Amino acid sequence: MKVTRNPIEIHPPVAPYVHQIEVTGPNRWLTLSGQLGMGVDGAVPEDSIEQLELALHNIRKNLEAAQMEVHDLTKLVFYLVGNFDADQRKKITNDFLGDHRPCMTLLYVVALAAPVFKVEIDAWACKEIVLTEQNGIHNP
Repeated sequence: MKVTRNPIEIHPPVAPYVHQIEVTGPNRWLTLSGQLGMGVDGAVPEDSIEQLELALHNIRKNLEAAQMEVHDLTKLVFYLVGNFDADQRKKITNDFLGDHRPCMTLLYVVALAAPVFKVEIDAWACKEIVLTEQNGIHNP
């Protein structure tokens, strides 16, 4: 089970995230390596917003490969290089998350693995395991 909280003793979130997520019970955890704004063909767009969209797309595809969805995300860490239009960045992130609110950190860094990369996103996800009498463990 995942329980989200924004304690009233600290400031409200300043973006689409929550301050904490507590996970209890039997769960499957998924940890992703940093996802870059790179296409399946290895192409990296010059535009940083396009790289952001591709990195989020890659996170979605990783989730699907593990039979998970965006609402299973518990934490995102954005590493950004250079200038990003804040409104565009927020809109793309909001569109990706919908009404889901994971924990989130955003950092501006000097560089990533190669000069062409402007975006890298770390992600963690958790899905509750449903136990059934007939077939043992079942992942919904």
